[in-house]
Amino acid sequence: MVPALVQAERVRLEHAQGSRRAPARTLGYHRAMPQFAANLSWLYTDLPFMARFEAAARDGFSGVECMFPYEAAPAELATRLRDLGLTMVLFNGPAGTAAQAAPGTTPDPSARGTAALPGREDDFRDSVELALEYAAALQCPRIHLMAGLMAQGPSPQAMHATYVDNLLWAAAKAAKVGVQVLIEPINARDNPGYYLYRQDQAHAVVQEVGSDNLKVQMDIYHCQIVEGDLTTMLRQSLPTGRVGHMQIAGVPQRHEPDVGEVNYTYLFSVLDELAYDGWIGCEYRPRDANPGGTSRGLSWIRPWLSAR
Repeated sequence: MVPALVQAERVRLEHAQGSRRAPARTLGYHRAMPQFAANLSWLYTDLPFMARFEAAARDGFSGVECMFPYEAAPAELATRLRDLGLTMVLFNGPAGTAAQAAPGTTPDPSARGTAALPGREDDFRDSVELALEYAAALQCPRIHLMAGLMAQGPSPQAMHATYVDNLLWAAAKAAKVGVQVLIEPINARDNPGYYLYRQDQAHAVVQEVGSDNLKVQMDIYHCQIVEGDLTTMLRQSLPTGRVGHMQIAGVPQRHEPDVGEVNYTYLFSVLDELAYDGWIGCEYRPRDANPGGTSRGLSWIRPWLSAR
């Protein structure tokens, strides 16, 4: 359908549904499509981290996410979000230790989480505690806990058992403060050795843990690289209720989603059909690396963002 007809049909459906569906805040019209969040670890990187919030708001985003917010104090971040009318929708728990994530320290750039690492249970729990402290201050409803890298030593069976036990503890801990826990399959091309890399593997872990507070973070970029067959994957995964968040990027270069081998216009229509109304994180590397390049590259999203 052409954009005008798509808009008309969405308005018609909203009218038919009455008050059962609230209008999305990031659109200039009512629709069933999800809302888009700017990932501030990947977008606007020509600016200091704290300045990226204003840039995202100026471009029309009402939601933001990031990998690690720990370089700033929780109160400072909360004030910035409140002043700009932004919602923090997701961030990661510390990739290494909680101490390494503290402001003024240097995180281990090779760390990819501790959730599946035997012997690192204390580090994992300390990291979750810190993430939940930030989530409370920022009123962020979900955190992503990274699994870690496979290495010589622990067996796959030991890593799996550790992963399940740690996630069971984290999901229960986070549920007490109203925060959802996510796990994300990440492709091994960009992150060699990452423990969790397939969608079916992630869904099986969620089912084994058995907590309603543990969900899958489905990144279409990683999914396409590892498995492909995206439409079938969406149709199988979303109706289960186990997908708690989504992210996008062009494949293979991880640029804007309007370039590359994935037809996101079509996939957005599939998400609409499946009534996915959650957030979609824009976690990509802008093609234009010059100052202002992120904003210049947002033509693909303009139909879904309202002017601010």
